Amino acid sequence: MCSLLIVALGTLVFFFSRYRRCPSDKILVIYGKTGGDGRSSKCIHGGAAFVWPIFQDYQYLDLTPIPIDIKLEGALSKQNIRVNTPSTFTVGVATEEGVMENAAERMLGLDLNQIRLLAQDIIFGQLRVVIATMDIESINADRDLLIEKITAGVEVELTKVGLRLINVNIQDITDESGYIAALGKEAAARAINEAKVSVAQQERDGEIGKNNAEREQRVQVADAQAIAVEGENLAKIKVAESDASRREREAEAERLAIAAEKVKTAQALEEAYASEQKAETARSLREKATQYANIVVPAEIEKAKIETLAEADAEKTRRLKKGEADGIRSVMEAEAKGILATLESKAEGFGRIVNAAGGSADDATLLLVTEQLPALVEEQVKAIANLKIDSVTVWDSGKGKDGKNDTAGFVSGLAGALPPLHHLTKNVGIELPEFLGKLTDNAKNSTPKD
Repeated sequence: MCSLLIVALGTLVFFFSRYRRCPSDKILVIYGKTGGDGRSSKCIHGGAAFVWPIFQDYQYLDLTPIPIDIKLEGALSKQNIRVNTPSTFTVGVATEEGVMENAAERMLGLDLNQIRLLAQDIIFGQLRVVIATMDIESINADRDLLIEKITAGVEVELTKVGLRLINVNIQDITDESGYIAALGKEAAARAINEAKVSVAQQERDGEIGKNNAEREQRVQVADAQAIAVEGENLAKIKVAESDASRREREAEAERLAIAAEKVKTAQALEEAYASEQKAETARSLREKATQYANIVVPAEIEKAKIETLAEADAEKTRRLKKGEADGIRSVMEAEAKGILATLESKAEGFGRIVNAAGGSADDATLLLVTEQLPALVEEQVKAIANLKIDSVTVWDSGKGKDGKNDTAGFVSGLAGALPPLHHLTKNVGIELPEFLGKLTDNAKNSTPKD
């Protein structure tokens, strides 16, 4: 996987390294196998292209303008007069379709100096041809025609090698015979004479014009004075009329002002009364609102406060009572659960006692009674335990009946005063079984009365 990634990255790097973009000041020339249309190269200006390795390669053509000084001397004109025509030509590689291919075929690999020399030879030859087709007067006077013919002749030849003419600057033209200088002197003399004639004519015209101007000035001054007097009179009339109209308008304006003032005063009083009425109405409403805010609103607030407090007290009482009831119910439920648990424990214990006695209820009762005998005897003893006998006086008369003396009879009678065991258990709610003994008739007769 890693090797595949490396191969893919290498392929991308190689692809991007062969993708060439053409700057705006250059022409990209791709040569080699460029297609089956017979072209030796493919030229691209302002774009980009992929250059296949092995099959293709590329170079750039520089579009930098190239100035070329042409010092043409001794060129024959149409009159067979040799002239010197120093000039400066500016050329550059063409970017038009078809012309770029010519540049790629003929100048690829040349530097700017070599291209300058190539263009210089072409311009020299074509410039001589153009000078030979024109007379000196046209060469010297009509520079536009000269430049037009030079451009037409030179640019055709430059296109063949892939160049184009950018600018032509013709400098001073001279000749070896002095013909152009003589033409200049002739033209200068002609111009001087024409200037002198023109000056004389201008001076004459100036004097005539001066006299005419003075005459016209006097006439126009007189006319202006007459017009001025007439204008003054008309102005005075207009001033008087204007004063009368002004006074009339002032009176009318004063009348309208007084009437408007009275109307405005009445309107102001009416508006004042209306404002006072609105103010009184607003004051009464404000007083009413004040009274309502001072009396009704506090009463409503107090009423709401009392109702809220009453509801709060009632809710508090309800919650307290509910809490007490819940507490009592919880206590009673706990007591009931405790009693139920006790009874269930006793029942379970009684069941175990019966099971231990072999299922006989009498045996189970005997076991229970036997377990409670110490407590029963303790209760029987308590019957005389609290008797307070400060002193016992016995007059013993000797032997009595059955050979007992009086002291023994007293003690025996005191013990017999204790209640029988059967009566004692009945008093506490226990019925002893018969196998524990039966009461004699004397015991039954001596049963204490409740």
